[in-house]
Amino acid sequence: MSLLKNPALMASPIATRSLVVLEIAEEMVLTSPDRLFGQAKVLLRRQGTQEWPVCLFGSNTAEGIDAVVNGEAQLALINPAAPLNLAFRGTGPYNSPQPVRTIAVIPSLDQYVFAVKSDTGLETFEEIGTKRYPLRLSLRGEPNHCLHTMLDHIMAAAGFSIEDIKSWGGAARYEGTLPLPGGPRFQSLRRGDADAIFDEASDAWVDNALDAGMTMLPLSEATVRKLEAIGYRRALLKKEVFSRLPADVLTIDFSGWPIFVHSETSDELVGRICAALDARKDRIPWQGEGPLPIERMCRDAPDTPLDVPLHPAAKRFWRERGYLP
Repeated sequence: MSLLKNPALMASPIATRSLVVLEIAEEMVLTSPDRLFGQAKVLLRRQGTQEWPVCLFGSNTAEGIDAVVNGEAQLALINPAAPLNLAFRGTGPYNSPQPVRTIAVIPSLDQYVFAVKSDTGLETFEEIGTKRYPLRLSLRGEPNHCLHTMLDHIMAAAGFSIEDIKSWGGAARYEGTLPLPGGPRFQSLRRGDADAIFDEASDAWVDNALDAGMTMLPLSEATVRKLEAIGYRRALLKKEVFSRLPADVLTIDFSGWPIFVHSETSDELVGRICAALDARKDRIPWQGEGPLPIERMCRDAPDTPLDVPLHPAAKRFWRERGYLP
């Protein structure tokens, strides 16, 4: 039901005008071609004042972390959860622990996937470096996507870099979004312009890559342990999920959509955020069926990595609502 069909809200001109704008923005986000308007910031203030004290940022990259830490936004999201944990711990690109806390984590189970053409002869990720293989990579075209920073860390742990691959005669193509069948990235494979796809959203394309005869490269235990030391989680591409895999494939986790705030965000604002999330849980889309499962979103699990602690006010709110013991 549209927000504007609520008679109680229609009685308030202030609420009505704001809701008109929010309804227009929602439709533009949902229907803009090529995700032209796919990301939003919402500014909130008391009418008649000059400052905008609350900014809610529908981010999906580390830009949201920077915005929250710098006070440019009071709330942001990121996918996956791992970069937020690196910020909290002060590892990876961060020189010191960042003041971030979690509100909740929207469930999403995913893994980073390293798929190569079988004729490369590669059997492990580390062999790219040991064989100095001139791999031609197809990578996500969004330059600020978390995939790229994570790949830099994964390659460093394995002992090489994208620049090394280029120096061996390889290349990196930044093109398109998800590697979906019929999309530009699988077309690059068919044309012979690329012989590898590295990306997330395993459930969306791994079966198609396996159908195309590609090999899923596992990470070594040594590489994974280096990554765990800075805040990443290990994961598996499981044969029970992808039946054409010859065995489980060790990789790095790409799960979770944390909603987060600054550690010093007021308890009052955090309470309002939690109350709004709970009230609208049946209207917010996620990867599963039905309303947002708040009872799962405030607990650590494979699809809701909760390495960054809940804000104390959020923890208290979810406990009072019966979502936490």
